[in-house]
Amino acid sequence: MYKAAPSVLSVGNCAFDHQNISRLLVEQFEADVHAVATADLALQALRDGRFDLILVNRLFDADGVSGLDFIKRLQNHDETRGTAVMLLSNYPEAQEAAIALGARPGFGKGSLESQQTRENLAAVLTRSVLADPK
Repeated sequence: MYKAAPSVLSVGNCAFDHQNISRLLVEQFEADVHAVATADLALQALRDGRFDLILVNRLFDADGVSGLDFIKRLQNHDETRGTAVMLLSNYPEAQEAAIALGARPGFGKGSLESQQTRENLAAVLTRSVLADPK
């Protein structure tokens, strides 16, 4: 038996931000991070696999889609409602709106290295679930 690495879906970030976010997730939580640019690609990834956390950018870099609208969409589907979701935004009002939609407290790219960000991520990614590799 082993502790399964947490799996994170990063949605809507530019390559630079994704690299910084991934580095934190890998170094601090040994996470497996998968990036997608659009809502459609995210939904396909969610159909194809299981993720412990979905990180949603406030505005998707590729097409400008609202991350809050995407969170609402996730919360309205039985298949994705139970998956932890966080918004990536430096704006407190956007974070409050995401939480009101059912997301967990997220963080902004400007606070990526903060203790609060690490605590928010740890609340989801450091669980004591043991998985059987069979």
